[in-house]
Amino acid sequence: MNNEKKGVYIEHIDKIYLDPKTKKQFYAVKDVTLDIQPGTFVTLLGPSGCGKTTTLRMIAGFESPDAGEIYIGGQPVNALTPNKRDTAMVFQSYALFPHMNIFDNVAYGLKLRKVPKERIHTRVLDMLKLVGLEGMENRYTNQLSGGQQQRVALARALIAEPGVLLFDEPLSNLDAKLRVYMRTEIRRIQQQFGITAIYVTHDQSEAMSISDNIIIMNKGVVAQMGSPREIYYNPADEFVADFIGEANFLHAAVESVGENEVTVKACGVSFPVRKPEKPIAAGDKRTVMLRPEGVRVSDKGIIPCKVVLSCFMGSYQLYHVNTDDGLVKIHDNHPVGRRAFEAGEDAFLDFEPIDTHLM
Repeated sequence: MNNEKKGVYIEHIDKIYLDPKTKKQFYAVKDVTLDIQPGTFVTLLGPSGCGKTTTLRMIAGFESPDAGEIYIGGQPVNALTPNKRDTAMVFQSYALFPHMNIFDNVAYGLKLRKVPKERIHTRVLDMLKLVGLEGMENRYTNQLSGGQQQRVALARALIAEPGVLLFDEPLSNLDAKLRVYMRTEIRRIQQQFGITAIYVTHDQSEAMSISDNIIIMNKGVVAQMGSPREIYYNPADEFVADFIGEANFLHAAVESVGENEVTVKACGVSFPVRKPEKPIAAGDKRTVMLRPEGVRVSDKGIIPCKVVLSCFMGSYQLYHVNTDDGLVKIHDNHPVGRRAFEAGEDAFLDFEPIDTHLM
């Protein structure tokens, strides 16, 4: 790919729609500012109606912001039509031409740009080889599986050499196993080209596996942006923690603040937790987040509990336990050689301060 890597900067954009039922206006996207660096893979993640697809469509030019400005490669693009924005979109529905074979589907954009036939032929075959469809150029789309059709759509987008590649939930029509394979392929190709990619999904495992950075949206605003590791271990709030994986929450009161640890009281017990980056003081009411894999069930430990569910899941033992603050889910990883607690047994939750996050 010869095009330069292009970043995307979104400055205080709003998008307002009219609710057809109530006839009232509402913000689909409200005051969103994002700085997406060239060559990175960024995922917009969130539940249905959070504004992620609307944001993507505004970047592509299919929707116009009601306020704010969008820049691609440092240039303002609000006034530009989609075909003038140096972007290419891979759609959920593939949007392939059923009356054309694979070769013509992939070559379509190049033909519109009057690229010489010899050049088109070489580039299409090279692109089909890249996406694993070598030798299939004469087949029609109705002769392809869903995964193969998605590869055609990806090849058609990439062959235009866009500065920014956009994905609108491209794998949602595929079965679970194929989705895992295709997301790995998309990431491999993006890294090979070094192209800037913006990807929309509601699947948190998909976002975690392919992204340099994740932007979590909720009700039209950005809830948090960071690397998958940052968001998983240091979520901004309970919404983010619960959306980006499973999480347990304990309501706590801060007793003292040390240099590296904070002592809190929850479930009637005092214990140390990892000190958060945000300012904190004794007397504050906070929430302690525990990931299921960061907690163990033990004969001795920190918080008393009663086991209500114990299931062997192969790579981990799944527990549900009751505490004074409600249900806690635990994934006791690689349980071989350790005794399994049974439902009805009294036990303790045990964990290290590093495995906690105070919100």
